[in-house]
Amino acid sequence: MTESQESIREIRINPIVPAESVLVATARGMRPRKAEELAPRDTRKHVDTCPFCRGNEDKTPPTIAAYPDEDSWEVRIVENLYPVLGDDRSRSTLMFGLQQAIDGYGRHEVVIDHHAHGIALHEMTEPHIALMFRVFRDRMRELYASDERLRYVLAFKNFGPAAGASIPHTHSQIIATPVVPQNVHDEVENSRAHYRKHQQCIFCTLIDEALTFEATIYDRSSGSIRRRINVGQYVVERGERFIAIKPFASRFEWEVHILPLEHQSDYTRLDEADLADFARVLRRTMARLDAVIGGAQFNYFLHTQPHGPEYADCAPSYHWHLEICPRTSIPTGFELGSGLFVSTISPEIAAEQLRAVKL
Repeated sequence: MTESQESIREIRINPIVPAESVLVATARGMRPRKAEELAPRDTRKHVDTCPFCRGNEDKTPPTIAAYPDEDSWEVRIVENLYPVLGDDRSRSTLMFGLQQAIDGYGRHEVVIDHHAHGIALHEMTEPHIALMFRVFRDRMRELYASDERLRYVLAFKNFGPAAGASIPHTHSQIIATPVVPQNVHDEVENSRAHYRKHQQCIFCTLIDEALTFEATIYDRSSGSIRRRINVGQYVVERGERFIAIKPFASRFEWEVHILPLEHQSDYTRLDEADLADFARVLRRTMARLDAVIGGAQFNYFLHTQPHGPEYADCAPSYHWHLEICPRTSIPTGFELGSGLFVSTISPEIAAEQLRAVKL
């Protein structure tokens, strides 16, 4: 049995958020189970009854913005018909005993990110993907400028029923909130603590290690090799300005993160050259995922520096990134009860398979 084929059973600690752990148990992937069928994807370019298809604009709330224009739009933003947050009312904080509630103020918008009904992300052109993420950037800027109470604007995409998509037409969403989501807060606080101690961004350190670090770890008693870490082992795709990396402690079996190679904390400051290279790295990464796991249902979300005076000192310590989380399995009772993610494929093997795809 070669090193790459050996069974792994270990708990890996997320270096960004140490309280978050992943159990890598590759032998569990060999247990008997019914093969999971790929979710059918509607690949039609236009559906007469779809509210998001071009020509059906009267079936959605009014247009907030359209690019390049409302008649021949490629990307269109509308209010979410069933928002999780809204700006229609404002109430004070409610407290009763240990219970506390604040008003669900914010904005919830839908980004119809392509006029073609069933197009997948890896099938879009790179200029179009750059346009999508330019829209995210510009809308985030506008929302922050519209209300100083907003602390975080989350841009994300659900693709496929398993990822929570309720409409098959490709779309993304933007939610602006007066509070910072807990997972982003944990990343910000831990990276800020790391910077105070080491004067170095922890994300930049992880990128440097992925590009330069090489090590062999031996068993003390037998002298056999326990782990060999090769330069570039976790790198899935690399551009001039961005890199796609398989996390060492991946919560999802095919999870990939895309980060700027040079330190950047605030996504809203991206320039056009950034967007072009980011689009290339994202499209190629999604093409690799589609080739390996086929018809991937996934979530992706942008994590960036929150706004507000309490986060003003995070620029040198935080590093914005896109997290891509393919949904190839359903969380088990153990995962839900323990908070410990379980992966049945090692991140090293997953990254190797993704790199091997010929594009």
